[in-house]
Amino acid sequence: MTAIATTREELAKFRAEIEERVGPRPVAVVMTMGALHAGHAELIRQARQRSAAVIVTDFLNPLQFAPGEDLDKYPRTFDADLALCREEGVDLLFAPTPDVIYPDDEPLVRISAGPVGDVLEGDSRPGHFDGVVTVVAKLLHLTAADLAYFGQKDAQQLWLIARMVRDLDFPVEVVPVPTVRDDDGVALSSRNIYLGDADREVARALNRSLQAGIESASRGVGATLAASHRVLAEQPDLRLDYLSLVEPETFGPVSDSYLGQALLVVAAFVGATRLIDNVHIHFDAPQVEG
Repeated sequence: MTAIATTREELAKFRAEIEERVGPRPVAVVMTMGALHAGHAELIRQARQRSAAVIVTDFLNPLQFAPGEDLDKYPRTFDADLALCREEGVDLLFAPTPDVIYPDDEPLVRISAGPVGDVLEGDSRPGHFDGVVTVVAKLLHLTAADLAYFGQKDAQQLWLIARMVRDLDFPVEVVPVPTVRDDDGVALSSRNIYLGDADREVARALNRSLQAGIESASRGVGATLAASHRVLAEQPDLRLDYLSLVEPETFGPVSDSYLGQALLVVAAFVGATRLIDNVHIHFDAPQVEG
């Protein structure tokens, strides 16, 4: 049975009970903003494999939404979230309100995401990643988890959280989980609920563009980007925010002669809904025929 905590005191009580029950064995956390879906279920299943107990946080963090973004209309589906947690055997669902996480209103002291927090998603959404790493830090402290599971769909967020944990010596292991997709290739996201049938068809172009990039990787960086852009250009109802090939450790754009592992990242608006996706691509040196 999944227990529910909504206050710091309830979380501490249930956390102590978990500690008494599982002893020194690891406890995992899966952090969400609610509106849970099959991607979150996969995070929970992965967490269950290595931990004796799983905590899910269900908190819509206002700090990571800029003015004009979709905080007010972001889907809120607590009953369905709880049902999914119970189905997946979650031990504790922590669902606080903003005043529980930020008892003094907006915090005066926040964690900076640094220069990687200012590019790509950070450039499109200024201050977003400062809000993300600040709330993640707070939730890591409150849940006292040993393992924290995050999806690779949010690649830049995942990198920043892992770097924050390393730089600030949090006693937790960040575990990446591969992106979960629907049968049509669209990466699972809570925002997919906004997509109508016509929008859904347009949204499929994001994954198709990434696959086109993978198929063109043997011809180099320029060909990869060109192939991806061609797919997106075929969708007049899609508004591209960015499409870039970046180094996985800096999120800076790669050179035309780049060799090694890269990330092909894309963000676009389908109607009013902003979607992101990415894939890993490896660029090898061209084979010399003898």
